[in-house]
Amino acid sequence: MSLKLSEPAVEILSANKIYANGYQALLAVNLTIQEGEFVTLLGPSGCGKSTLLKMIAGLLSPSDGRILLWRKPINQLHETSRKISFVFQSPTLMPWANVRKNVSLPLELSGTPKHLIADRVSEALELVGLSSFQNALPRALSGGMQMRVSIARGLVTQPDLLLMDEPFGALDEITRHKLDEDLLSLWAQKKLTVIFVTHSIHESVFLSNRVVMMAARPGQIVQEFNIDEPYPRTQRFMVSNNFMHHAQSLQTSLLLASQKEGVA
Repeated sequence: MSLKLSEPAVEILSANKIYANGYQALLAVNLTIQEGEFVTLLGPSGCGKSTLLKMIAGLLSPSDGRILLWRKPINQLHETSRKISFVFQSPTLMPWANVRKNVSLPLELSGTPKHLIADRVSEALELVGLSSFQNALPRALSGGMQMRVSIARGLVTQPDLLLMDEPFGALDEITRHKLDEDLLSLWAQKKLTVIFVTHSIHESVFLSNRVVMMAARPGQIVQEFNIDEPYPRTQRFMVSNNFMHHAQSLQTSLLLASQKEGVA
């Protein structure tokens, strides 16, 4: 996939986060993410990756600074005709509802006309390869399949920006890699902008155009890496010298980021 970057999808302008008890989760963050990028937030535990992602989603408000989506404050996103979706660490599915009902939930909550819901749900399930499991209950699905349902639920609203908070962290390596490949295919097919949180160096190299390294206590961006490698990316890329070079650079940076803990 070749990127045709047009305008910033996300602009984070000196946004920080200080909780009511005085704990500073994030120092001032400045970051611009262009439309069509796949950007990964990487760093040690407690560095504020998830906090920053939730601030972008509007689930948390910055204590100071601004966050703009397509040049608009989050509360004015409706003026842009753009949409965002958030995929959490755990699938958080309704156990009593089948796959189709779980995926349709965002559309029902937003008041989407019923005659549109069926087609949208079918398309989302086809995108994640679960068309034949639409009547299954979550307990009948593997962990990887449950996460596919969660991704379908994120895609069903036809978002422009997809925010993903360690969605594959609890899965085995084979399942995780398959979902990484599928995610890149969806990113290219739907022309999404993706911001992805992970602890995995290898996953960040495989997926990203750009990796943003963060350090903890308080959270801060310390370095950025361009992963200037062609798409589609396959298992061959994962055993290439270029892949190892990127991974080693990130490993060195991650070690330094971990040592920055406690430095404001």
